[in-house]
Amino acid sequence: MARVYNFSAGPATMPLPVLEEIQAELLDYKGSGMSVMEMSHRSKVFQQIADEAEADLRELMGIPDNYKVLFIQGGATLQFSMIPMNLMKNGVADYIVTGAWSKKAATEAKKFGKVNIVATSADKNFSYIPDCSDLPIDDDADYVYICENETIHGTTFQKLPNTKGKILVSDQSSMFLSKPCNVSDYGMIYGGVQKNIGPAGIVIAIIREDLIREDLPENTPVYMRYDTHANNGSMYNTPNCWAIYVCGKVFKYLKSIGGLSAMNELNEKKAKILYDFLDGSKMFNGTVEKEVRSLMNVPFVTGDAEKDAAVVAATKAAGFDNLKGHKSVGGLRASIYNAMPIEGVQALVDFLKKYEEENA
Repeated sequence: MARVYNFSAGPATMPLPVLEEIQAELLDYKGSGMSVMEMSHRSKVFQQIADEAEADLRELMGIPDNYKVLFIQGGATLQFSMIPMNLMKNGVADYIVTGAWSKKAATEAKKFGKVNIVATSADKNFSYIPDCSDLPIDDDADYVYICENETIHGTTFQKLPNTKGKILVSDQSSMFLSKPCNVSDYGMIYGGVQKNIGPAGIVIAIIREDLIREDLPENTPVYMRYDTHANNGSMYNTPNCWAIYVCGKVFKYLKSIGGLSAMNELNEKKAKILYDFLDGSKMFNGTVEKEVRSLMNVPFVTGDAEKDAAVVAATKAAGFDNLKGHKSVGGLRASIYNAMPIEGVQALVDFLKKYEEENA
């Protein structure tokens, strides 16, 4: 079986043991006589799959009882609208813009109320995280919003912002389950699952119960209300059963390898291999300030667009896929999510070293 090292930012590589388990159950899930893709979401068999997935996620993250876990379709992008629609009581929110995704979220939120950009790193092409220790938080702000790990620009918050008592909402899509997380620090955490957890199609939202409102405007679309999903166990309509099933498999896999602390330790080792190479390279340069480098998404450049393209072509020919940087920033980007084996990162570094020697 020829599997490439897939450095895609999402949909991304999955743990091989999980894929093999899914393969074995594809036609007949545990004697049910059918695939999970075929079974009713109202069946006892699928209800058990969903219940176990939520229970395992709660155990992995240590999610307090006063937080709801919601599996919602539409990916993370739908949350750009759902969050202001549901959480803007005063019609005001403060956003920290540190890259493409927080910028998109802020732009969308402006359709529903007043948005204050209380900090941004746009002045240096989002290559750093601004100081968030003393922000001009609006007294009327309903929440403070961050994208905790920017997938495109490769930055991550090493310290959460001082929200001065306001609730913190965090898009954790590209760092979800990559390290331990103190859920109580947030009013809401959400993440599209197609990076670290499963197939594209759903977002997992972890939201404090007191933030789930029922006094929303009557014209709020029923699917865009958090209470709709909370009151119906994420099954108001037919959910993405397949994605929930796969996510559940990944949760069990993460538990089997020692949980999020063990995962974080491995992720730090993988990132160090790549960053150490970039720091010593004369051809390749990282694009992010060292203190805020992401463990998940590593953008780098040669400084010449034609050279960048040549390197991408060479890596693909050598069995490394999806290393082209996002179209908005160019260069190269290696997404080294949970399921990327350390051997894959080492093999990439070995290839880049050889390429540099041969093309110096």
